[in-house]
Amino acid sequence: MSKAVETLLSTLDLEPIEVNLFRGISPKVGWQRVFGGQVIGQALVAAQRTVEAQRKVHSLHGYFMRPGDPENPIIYEVDRIRDGGSFTTRRVVAIQHGHAIFSMSASFQIEESGLEHAIDMPDVPRPEQLASEKELAEQFIDHAPENVRKYWQRERPIELRPTDLTHYISRKKLPPRQHVWFRATGPLPDNPAIQAAVLAYASDMTLLDTSLYAHGRAVFDPALQVASLDHAMWFHRPINMEKWHLYTQDSPNSSGARGFTRGSIYSEDGELVASAAQEGLIRLRDPAHKTGA
Repeated sequence: MSKAVETLLSTLDLEPIEVNLFRGISPKVGWQRVFGGQVIGQALVAAQRTVEAQRKVHSLHGYFMRPGDPENPIIYEVDRIRDGGSFTTRRVVAIQHGHAIFSMSASFQIEESGLEHAIDMPDVPRPEQLASEKELAEQFIDHAPENVRKYWQRERPIELRPTDLTHYISRKKLPPRQHVWFRATGPLPDNPAIQAAVLAYASDMTLLDTSLYAHGRAVFDPALQVASLDHAMWFHRPINMEKWHLYTQDSPNSSGARGFTRGSIYSEDGELVASAAQEGLIRLRDPAHKTGA
């Protein structure tokens, strides 16, 4: 197993400390704050631990309120809102240093059949036609800023393969949409709850950056303060994160120091397995940067 995947699974394996209370830790990777996808994934695991296994998550809606401290544990408190005949609802609050840093509502459903349709997956290059992260690093890492270089050099549990690299190697203003293939870098348990948590973790990796395409900026730009404000997901079909998935994203709007992005996640064979939406803070640190100078 990939060491990074092993670390991710360990991070998602919360410690039960009391009824409806769980403790999560953060991997020591040198970040100044906890990755938002980690908090989403851990909160989902906490909720799952209080729900019957045959009820699968179908949606979650979360709000980030404070940055997480990676040096200290996060406590997840689950409120069992409702256990109905078909649906189960949970509310989770992530607490650190006595304050809520994240809150989430999640809904679970028994398996049911009904009407089905889905928008087709866009026609984009296949992952095997694209450069791997290792190949990309070898080509561009020497010319990248230090924070970007450190990001690409670190072993990670999720491999990303963008279908176009223009955004990553220039400051050209582009249409606010992107397509990224992603998958886990090692085997995962054949467990729908874990698969959903890993997908939730990965879903936060590129969404906010999409809203910067139109401005020729990136999340690593030191002139910007960027952070996820909220995150929503809908789970449509079974997931296997060991295989490639296409994350197609577009950003309809940026205003009020916020950027909004939508995402659709397709399996490698073209099934729509999940959808996501997020609004993030995009604040200019220096007014002089408003002109792009």
